[in-house]
Amino acid sequence: MSAAVIGLALFAAILHATWNAFLRSGGDRLWTVTVMSFASTVFALPFLFIYPLPASGAWVYIFLSAALQVGYSVFLVAAYRYGELGQIYPIVRGTVPLLVTLGGFIVTGDKLNPYQIAGVVLVAVGIMSLVLGKGRASISSILFALATGAIIAAYATVDSIGVRQTGQSGAYTAWVLVLYGAFLTAAFLALRRRLVVDFRAPDTWKALAGGLVAMIAYGVVVAAFALGPAGPITALRETSVVFAVLIGWLFLGETLAVRRILACVIVAAGAILLGR
Repeated sequence: MSAAVIGLALFAAILHATWNAFLRSGGDRLWTVTVMSFASTVFALPFLFIYPLPASGAWVYIFLSAALQVGYSVFLVAAYRYGELGQIYPIVRGTVPLLVTLGGFIVTGDKLNPYQIAGVVLVAVGIMSLVLGKGRASISSILFALATGAIIAAYATVDSIGVRQTGQSGAYTAWVLVLYGAFLTAAFLALRRRLVVDFRAPDTWKALAGGLVAMIAYGVVVAAFALGPAGPITALRETSVVFAVLIGWLFLGETLAVRRILACVIVAAGAILLGR
């Protein structure tokens, strides 16, 4: 890979950890993630009129992906309720490649190469070191984090099938983002009855900025995919778990324990091996 591709992948990793920091630092995190979704909705909305409608067979995947991403947002909010960024984020990100790899092995009979076997072991060890011992997050936060990773793996699988049904990745992505914003707002109203967004309040602009960072992170990854191989790029992006620990320490006042750093490095190394 070129230096430009490596730089883009690492930049995407930093941005991904950053928008999670925006969410973790919010007072009302469900409100924060809902307002964050407005940024992606506003960005995606014009593309509904630019691209042709997706094929009829793609709509079930579009609706399912949007619904799963709402579940992902709600569970992530719950995970951050009693867990720090440097604890929860690595568990979520490590669970995704672990489940995808093991799912391929169990469901479709894919054979694991030595790199993947080593990756599974490292990710499992890294996650276990984060969920056990002194200073770990609450059991509920850990369970929500694991469930969040499972939901991410599920909607990633749905997207991989749905985008092929659409035949146009741009149209598929735009519809998923718009429906995700609508569904998440509906979920918030169902839970809280009322959504108040004051555009004069600093928290509103902070949440919108977090949504913008999330959108830029997605765009940077797409740009990297256009220039280099997907596997190594995806693996490099998983170094975001290390950046999450550093961001949590620098900006959120979280503990920078050697044990936590080592666990995150192990998770990142395992994710990189799973991406080979």
